[in-house]
This record gives sequence, structure tokens and C-alpha cells, in this order.
Amino acid sequence: MSYQKLVPNAKPGLNKFKAEVAKELNVPLSEYNGELTSKQNGSVGGEMVKRMVESYEKNL
Repeated sequence: MSYQKLVPNAKPGLNKFKAEVAKELNVPLSEYNGELTSKQNGSVGGEMVKRMVESYEKNL
């Protein structure tokens, strides 16, 4: 299966957003995050989705 990126230029912005959320949640992100627990990684991803949904709903 082949995946096509919908917005190829979005990666740097998403990485910055991920770093900001991780910092706020005190999750130490690095180039390799294999030492982090699933809970830590999930909390960052979950918070990112929560904020993106809130932003979308606010702009409706």
C-alpha cells in the first residue's frame, strides 16, 4: 500500500507543535523516543489531536 502525504510541507510545523506539547507535558522528546513509555508517547499524540480538534471547532 502506498500513502500520499496530503500536505507535504506540514511536517516541520507538526514537529514544532509536538515539541511544544511534549514540553508542556514534561515528556522528554529526542531524535529517538524508544525509551519513552507508551503512556508518555500517547499523551503527546492525544493532546495534539485534542488541540487540533478544538482549534477546528473554534473556527467553524
